[in-house]
Amino acid sequence: MLPHFLPTRKSPMTGLGVVFRPQLPPERLRAVARVADDAGLEELWLWEDCFLEGGISTAAAALAWTERVRVGVGLLPVPLRNVALTAMEAASLHRMFPGRARLVVGHGVQDWMGQVGARAASPLTLLGEHLDALRALLRGERLTVRGRYVCLDDVALDWPPEGPAPVLAGATGPRTLRLSGARADGTVLTASTSPDGVRQARRLIEEGQKEAGRGEPHQVVVYLLAATGAGADARLRAELVAEGLGPTSGAGVAGDADAVAAAVRRLAEAGADTVVLQPTGDEPDPEGFVRFAAEEVRPLVP
Repeated sequence: MLPHFLPTRKSPMTGLGVVFRPQLPPERLRAVARVADDAGLEELWLWEDCFLEGGISTAAAALAWTERVRVGVGLLPVPLRNVALTAMEAASLHRMFPGRARLVVGHGVQDWMGQVGARAASPLTLLGEHLDALRALLRGERLTVRGRYVCLDDVALDWPPEGPAPVLAGATGPRTLRLSGARADGTVLTASTSPDGVRQARRLIEEGQKEAGRGEPHQVVVYLLAATGAGADARLRAELVAEGLGPTSGAGVAGDADAVAAAVRRLAEAGADTVVLQPTGDEPDPEGFVRFAAEEVRPLVP
């Protein structure tokens, strides 16, 4: 059994992971997860994108199919979830698979939230209330809360996690980054974040920490859009165009292990603790991409 992940402990090396993108059918996850485990990949990340695949259900399956790889869900949209349910599901994962689950909450894509009638008038207020309540419940506290969005009456988990259960927040804008620094245990940044963007995010996170009187280390996870093998340049360009990003954005990398590792190192030098390789949506060999990350890129990243 692995030790609990401690959000206050700085890893001696940059963490490396890969996203299982929900453009793949959920039944494909088992094979990818097992390859990740067998190849020695540190982290496998999942998305709860509307209306593709559920984050908790896929995380539970991936954890059950594997023995050592950590599984992150980045992210769970808080407008879709009552915080008590988020806490119950998170606690169950942490108790069943100690030290192997990493959960991230965030605003969610606002258009998607509107489609399901869950769009909040103040996403920032909702996220802050959700973070405060979720972290307290996972610490085993009993809560009565009367917030704008989060309302709890004498609620406590019967089975809280037995060890640390860090909660990360997905963030892009300045106000959300400051909020994450003040009220989350770590921050996840999107694949559109350049090294300069990581530095700026770190500054904003630290501002939030300072305002909240927090001094503990804050984990920063960054996605990196990456392509390798035949047609890598074309696939990367197509994905960047689809995301509205140009070649000068500093986002994404195409090439061999040396090129990808160099891009990972640039993000780490800018302040990323973990870099998660995000294959293109049309990656032709997801299992091969996982092996590439674990066996070829990892040895080149200190």
